[in-house]
Amino acid sequence: MIRFFLTARDGPARLAEQRPISRGDGGEPLPSLWLDTHKSFQTLEGFGGAFTEAAAVTWQKLSPPRRDEVLQDCFNPEEGHGYTLCRVHMNSCDFALGNYAHVEMPGDTALRSFSIARDRAALLPFIKAAQGIARQPIKLMVSPWSPPAWMKSNGQMNHGGKLLPQFREAWARCYVRFIEEYEREGVPVWAVSVQNEPAATQRWDSCIYSAEEERDFVRDFLGPELAQAGLGHVRIVIWDHNRDRMVERASVVYADPRAARYVWGTGFHWYGENHFDQVQYLHDAWPDKQLLFTEGCQEGGPHHGAWELGERYAHSMINDLNRWTVGWIDWNLMLDENGGPNHVGNLCSAPILVDTDQDAIMRQSSYFYIGHFSRFIKPGARRVLSAASKQDLETTAFVNPDGATAVVAMNRTGQAIRFHLRMQGSSAVTELPARSIATYLITG
Repeated sequence: MIRFFLTARDGPARLAEQRPISRGDGGEPLPSLWLDTHKSFQTLEGFGGAFTEAAAVTWQKLSPPRRDEVLQDCFNPEEGHGYTLCRVHMNSCDFALGNYAHVEMPGDTALRSFSIARDRAALLPFIKAAQGIARQPIKLMVSPWSPPAWMKSNGQMNHGGKLLPQFREAWARCYVRFIEEYEREGVPVWAVSVQNEPAATQRWDSCIYSAEEERDFVRDFLGPELAQAGLGHVRIVIWDHNRDRMVERASVVYADPRAARYVWGTGFHWYGENHFDQVQYLHDAWPDKQLLFTEGCQEGGPHHGAWELGERYAHSMINDLNRWTVGWIDWNLMLDENGGPNHVGNLCSAPILVDTDQDAIMRQSSYFYIGHFSRFIKPGARRVLSAASKQDLETTAFVNPDGATAVVAMNRTGQAIRFHLRMQGSSAVTELPARSIATYLITG
């Protein structure tokens, strides 16, 4: 049996199950989407989004029923997106309510003043509530946007600057303390990235590392500190920036055996040009290292109701997954109706926007498009060989741990595409409406 789930711009279908598709092609000369489930590739870690202070504070402003609705939408494994792979910031980021650090006292290299008290106000309650809905472990990646201001060359958390060499050891121990404090709260940490967007000087929280500086910090400080603290199981992700330079940057770290042994893989974002080729190149050069999409959102405001947002998400997800990416993390899980709050006015969209005055949830096209992946492709799934004979038919396919095959297909054109879905000697005819995405779940 082939179950068929559809989201289409022109009509009411939003992750809506359609009539099952019967096998048989009727001899029609149509394009094909072809699968071979015997040819398998990477294993999926999962899908998810970011717990930010902005998202957490916005969530707290909702009524209890609306709070639960958001959590069910994102984390319920049967009726929601089933998110299992998420990100959180260490110290502040642009989607915090202001600059802050967990060690505010200048010169406190012993970390006596280290505190996650601020996280207990909004971030941790949001994460813990999500854990209760997920009913399965949430793999959490921790990313810093900036060390404390007193550790930096420019004396502030914003506008770039660099980590001063004399504070590298203390900064590495901040990761350890953060992980230990979160674990004491019942929130285990799965991975850390070295630095969010280390090549970007931003008007918000940011810090610059050259490839060599990132290599040396991992090799001489972060890796050893995690290992010494018994946290060698926590994965280290490098780069955590755009695809355009990921091969160049990662090659510097991976070429050093002592640094490379600490690094699980490379994280990347989608801002700027697509550069999907860089994802493939990096896998081809270092197939033993993992690839993880760690952030993407639509910049420049909330973009209420824009259909192109969902298509941008799915285009990226299909192309990244088809190039060995093992997980895909969206940016803010939710934001307010203005695309914030954001302490420097860097407003963006999110799959879920809420009108806090009206206590209303506004699911964007990106929410539904992400769901065509996260609801049907489960952690532990293996990507399998898939190919379409028509360029406008964008697709990826995975076999889930239970043996079911999930095929995602998207049509971004203005015309319907009718095609054969072929798998190992059998065939079925189906049609994707204009500006639509579908998931086909094949069992038996």
